[in-house]
Amino acid sequence: MIEHLIPILVGTLAAATPLIFAGLGELVVERTGVLNLGVEGMMLVGAIAGFAAAAETGYGAAAGLPFGALAGAATAMIFAFFALSLAANQAACGLALTIFGLGLSAFIGQSYVSYSLPGLKPVAIPFLSDIPLLGPVLFNQDAVVYLSIAAYAGVAWTLARTRLGLLLKAVGESPESAHAIGYPVILIRYGAVAFGGAMAGIAGAYLSTVYTPLWVQNMSAGRGWIAVALVVFATWKPTRLLFGAYLFGFVTILQFHAQGLGIMLPVQFLAALPYVATVVVLVLISRDRKILQNNLPASLGKPFLP
Repeated sequence: MIEHLIPILVGTLAAATPLIFAGLGELVVERTGVLNLGVEGMMLVGAIAGFAAAAETGYGAAAGLPFGALAGAATAMIFAFFALSLAANQAACGLALTIFGLGLSAFIGQSYVSYSLPGLKPVAIPFLSDIPLLGPVLFNQDAVVYLSIAAYAGVAWTLARTRLGLLLKAVGESPESAHAIGYPVILIRYGAVAFGGAMAGIAGAYLSTVYTPLWVQNMSAGRGWIAVALVVFATWKPTRLLFGAYLFGFVTILQFHAQGLGIMLPVQFLAALPYVATVVVLVLISRDRKILQNNLPASLGKPFLP
């Protein structure tokens, strides 16, 4: 059993990494009262930008991740202009951004279909990686997996312990009050949207340069939508989002090991299982309206013009 469990848990952390980046970015955005449904599009733009940078420079993920972040942030600014400066419907702008990202990434990616990248080798942490069971799972991952955990810690600490976090949450709860005491609400929201775009871009670049180091059209495969759903699943709390991402990653990897474990189910059902699990969890969470109402940012999705 252990020989099957370790590969599943190792794969779980890697599969959850893009969800952690994209989910944390969207969580920060929604904490400021902005609903950006364009995460899928930003991930795809980040994926092709990161892959192109890695392929053209020869530096792999070291070049791909920063370029993916820049591309994701630049794409998010398109959404910000319409949704924040022009006060357009945020849901419609986010959906349009996803469609834009799908088309743009497919167009640019045509010339990279036959390319492949070397990816990243696992980084074993001395002594800790030798711990039975936990060592190979937690301390023998690629550098971006460790970076995702650091990103979680940074976002959680910022929102809970810093003045910036308090300001972000205040803007999400009552932008009118924040504006009345002199805070630039629109500028703060622009910064949050740019951060969310950069995180989604990193998530996409990780997919194309590390997780599966080749370019495939629409390779995010709905992970952007899962990241948006995870924010609701987590009730806008970073720690719950982290565990939700690992849950989705576990179910995703489990389908590849199902036959080895003696689980004889149709391949189509196993492929759909991660998405079915996400829907089921969201339905269960949404039944408790009190939890959602207590944590939902009061101005989420509502335009604000000073």
